[in-house]
Amino acid sequence: MRYGIVMPTPADAWKAIKRAEELGFESAWLFDTQLVSADIFVALGAAAISTSRIRLGTGVLIPSNRIAPVAANALASLNALAPGRIDFGLGTGFTGRLTMGLPAIRLAEMKEYVRIVYGLLEGETLSWSFEDKDRKIRFLNPGHGLINTAEPIPLWLSAFGPKSRALAAELGAGWINIFRDDAEAGRGIEAMRQAWDAAGTPADARRAAILAYGCPLAPGEAFDGERAMALAGPMAAVTLHRSIEGRGMPIDHLPEELRRNITAFRQLYQSYEPADARYLSLHEGHLLYVRDDERRYVTAELIRTRTLTGEEAELRQKIAALETMGYDELAVQVLPGRDYDEQLADWARVLGLG
Repeated sequence: MRYGIVMPTPADAWKAIKRAEELGFESAWLFDTQLVSADIFVALGAAAISTSRIRLGTGVLIPSNRIAPVAANALASLNALAPGRIDFGLGTGFTGRLTMGLPAIRLAEMKEYVRIVYGLLEGETLSWSFEDKDRKIRFLNPGHGLINTAEPIPLWLSAFGPKSRALAAELGAGWINIFRDDAEAGRGIEAMRQAWDAAGTPADARRAAILAYGCPLAPGEAFDGERAMALAGPMAAVTLHRSIEGRGMPIDHLPEELRRNITAFRQLYQSYEPADARYLSLHEGHLLYVRDDERRYVTAELIRTRTLTGEEAELRQKIAALETMGYDELAVQVLPGRDYDEQLADWARVLGLG
């Protein structure tokens, strides 16, 4: 299994990525969440010139937030700085659209976006529909040394539903999943395996990465202690956020404590102002820190069951199980605002790196 890191994007992400490379991590994925964190291509550009081996990926870019020619140009520019080390992760939109009060885009839009981006990278002249008109576009100076379209840039899709998994298989993309618990990880890759089977994807073309957020605990350290709350709490809180954004997400199957917390959190959400933009309050700190108002709902049990948190022996067992399931890449979270060296050293020790 290949090990990497995943980060909410700070402008100085290069510092963490450079240290991760030194410790033996093989990939780094950055979030594309405008209004929450820094610009992904600024951060990846700095990381590209600060490293020499580690792969650098968008984890994940959202098509509506950058027109396809701009995305293709940015990817080709990164590829000039880090030839052959760029991964293009793409999704229909979660935080990056919900922070603006928008739902996910349609899969047809994402498929067309992929066509345009990769057509440009492959040197084609394309017909592209924009502002209600069809226009011809292509890279005008691809061989002038300004960008790099020669080295391949693999495609990855973040896909959680049957239609999006089918699209990932159809496009020959790598698949990105999010770790929430062991059972969901297992169900997810089995569903993706079925999509690969239906598409006739060869075994050697099946790529599965899982992004995990959590905290390695010292012996006896509490699941709701200061470190676990700071490092794993933000992901645990996403369960609460999804209960709002899931538009009627069923909760009957969940443990009683979690059902109670979700019900209470939904009531809290109704108090956010302005009433026509409650998503602004909901996404403050999203995947970065636990807000004071939501702290009471982020319990030790929520962190234990919905993040990759535990003592080293337990984490190693969980990671071995992910590899057995068929995941070939695990990226663990590093959070801005806390010591990068400490976080990376903790995970490197668990993963046997360094």
